[in-house]
Amino acid sequence: MSKDELILPKDFPKLQNDTFLRAARGEATEHVPVWCMRQAGRYLPEFRESRAGKDFFDTCRSPEACCELTLQPLRRFPFDAAIIFSDILVVPQALGMDVQMVAGKGPTFPDPLKEPEDLQRLRPKVDVEKELGYVFKAIALTRHKIEGKVPLIGFTGAPWTLMSYMIEGGGSTTHSKAKRWLYRHPEASHILLKMLTDVIVEYLLGQVAAGAQALQVFESHAGILSPVQFKDFSLPYLRDIAKRVKERLKETGQDVPMIVFAKDAHYGLEDLSQSNYEVVGLDWTIDPRSARERTGGKVSLQGNMDPCALYAPKDRISETVQKMLEGFGTKGYIANLGHGLYPDMDPENVGAFVEAVHQHSKLMIKQI
Repeated sequence: MSKDELILPKDFPKLQNDTFLRAARGEATEHVPVWCMRQAGRYLPEFRESRAGKDFFDTCRSPEACCELTLQPLRRFPFDAAIIFSDILVVPQALGMDVQMVAGKGPTFPDPLKEPEDLQRLRPKVDVEKELGYVFKAIALTRHKIEGKVPLIGFTGAPWTLMSYMIEGGGSTTHSKAKRWLYRHPEASHILLKMLTDVIVEYLLGQVAAGAQALQVFESHAGILSPVQFKDFSLPYLRDIAKRVKERLKETGQDVPMIVFAKDAHYGLEDLSQSNYEVVGLDWTIDPRSARERTGGKVSLQGNMDPCALYAPKDRISETVQKMLEGFGTKGYIANLGHGLYPDMDPENVGAFVEAVHQHSKLMIKQI
C-alpha cells in the first residue's frame, strides 16, 4: 500500500474489539471497556522522545506524527479505544487566530479577543477541509495503522471552552475576561458561540468521514459557569452539535456514538443526559451511584477515577477500581479517569489501572 493510499478513508481493516462501542450504546459486554484521556501523553518516555525539540502544533499538523503518538499507548496497554492525538485549539486556529504552545506556560494566544468588534478578525466562513484536513488525514492513516485492534475516537473542544481560551488568551483560574463577555456582551457571546458551533459540526463530520468511530466533545471549562450561565451559553450549543451531527450522519446511514464531557458541571447532569449524546463523561467529584440515579439509565456513563489515585500502590489502585465498578455497575459503562493523565505518572500504574478494570469487571459480569 502506497503512502497516498494509506491516508484514503476507505478499505479499513475490520474492527476486532468493539467492546467500547457496545458499551457506549448500552449493550452487554464481556468486560468493561477502558481508555484514558491523554493516554497519548508525556507520562510515556517514548512520547517525550518523539516530541523532543518539535513545535507542538507542527506535530499536530503532521498526520504521521499524530498517528505514531496515538498508537504508542496501545503498544503498552490493552486499552479498548484510541483517541486521535490532536488539540482542541486547532479550531480557533481554523478561524484565523494565532495559537502557540509556550514551554512552561501552555497554550497562548498572542492577540486574544478583547471586545466584540474583534470578532471581525475571525474568518466568517471556514473551509474546514482546507484548514483542518491534516486532522482528517491523521485519522484515516491511524485507522489503517491501528489494524482494527480497537475503535478510534475523534474529538473537539466545545464552544464555551474554546471561547474562553480565545478571550483569556490561554489558561485561567477565574476565566473572568471570558465571563465578562457573557455578562457585558451576551449578544456578541452568542454570535461567537454560534460561529464556533458551525465549524465544530463540520469538523466532527469530517472526522467521521475520515474514519473516526466515536466522537467526544470536551466542555473542559463548564465548571466555571453558574447553572444559569451553563443553560444559556453552553448547553444549547452542546445540544445543537449533537443534533446536527446526528441528523447529517443519518442522511448517509451512519451511526456514531457521541460522548459529552462537561467537567465540574454537576448541576447539569440531568440536562446532559437528555442532550442526544449516548455517553456522558464524568469527573471524579461525582458519586457513581448518584450519577446513575440522576441520569435514570438514559445514557451510558464514562469516568470517573481521580487521576491522582494512580499515584497509589498497585493494590490500592485495584481496590479503587473495584469500588468504582461497583458504583457504576458493568452495563452502559466505560471506565476512564475523571480527567487526563498527568505527565509525572508511572506508566506501570496506568497498566495496573487497565488490568484492574478488565479483571474486576470480568468477574462481576460472570457473577450476574
